[in-house]
Amino acid sequence: MRKVTILDGGMGRELERRGAPFKQPEWSALAMMEAPDIVKEVHKAYIDAGSEIITTNSYALVPFHIGEDCFKERGAALAEQAATVAREAINETGRDHVLVAGSVAPLFGSYRADLYQPERVEEIAVPLITALNPHIDLWLNETQSLIAEPLAIKALVDRIDTDRKPFWVSFTLEDAETTEQPLLRSGETVSAAVQSMAEAGVDAILFNCSQPEIIAKAIEVTKQELAHYAKAIKIGAYANAFPPQPKNATANDGLDELRADLTPVTYLQWAQQWQALGAELIGGCCGIGPDHIRALSETLTQ
Repeated sequence: MRKVTILDGGMGRELERRGAPFKQPEWSALAMMEAPDIVKEVHKAYIDAGSEIITTNSYALVPFHIGEDCFKERGAALAEQAATVAREAINETGRDHVLVAGSVAPLFGSYRADLYQPERVEEIAVPLITALNPHIDLWLNETQSLIAEPLAIKALVDRIDTDRKPFWVSFTLEDAETTEQPLLRSGETVSAAVQSMAEAGVDAILFNCSQPEIIAKAIEVTKQELAHYAKAIKIGAYANAFPPQPKNATANDGLDELRADLTPVTYLQWAQQWQALGAELIGGCCGIGPDHIRALSETLTQ
């Protein structure tokens, strides 16, 4: 099996656990505004646990979470701070091999493909991409619910990032296990998404913020589709610890309960299955913390 690169875990719940200011609708953005030192503590915890890539706390720095006025006034500055705080965490731990992934999240709300507004993508994404660009090692366009949004984001990144840093896209999946083939939350197939991303020239395709039970099938389909393309595209996964999410779920209605059964040991078992299927980028999403990442690092990198 291929060696696994260990990603980090979820940011929001770790911020809350450490006493950072944390409420909806700002979610993890509030700590970026009021307690960036705690954000740095979380990054350091993941680095100490074995993460080889940490992700900027820029996920919630969009109007959907912080509001239109705050985004216009502070969005770009907060995104730059998110990147510099991640870089400081690496420097302070002395782990120079750790990379920073610049998180570009759903611009119009997690899980809700129906809220996508193509006419506003450039207005919202360009300030964030421009602010992150000088400070990161790769792009992570995460928790994507439909095909159109990452295609639009990649086009903007290609225009702004003259260094051509790696571009990774990560999709969130429909939680129902009854469908014959894995689906994005938009209802589009994983097969169609993989084909579109491969043709767009992405460097990795991942699946995140979904239940671990449904990710294996998505990895299998991805591997099958990528066999038709000459470019080597990495596959990855980082599941959440949420119960199944309804189709009308939003990221601003409150905190979801976490599954008690996804301990570090049981999460590792899912990760080992993903590795066996071909995943080489593995971490965790919401509710997956440093202890989970340590279990991955101690086992999957041996």
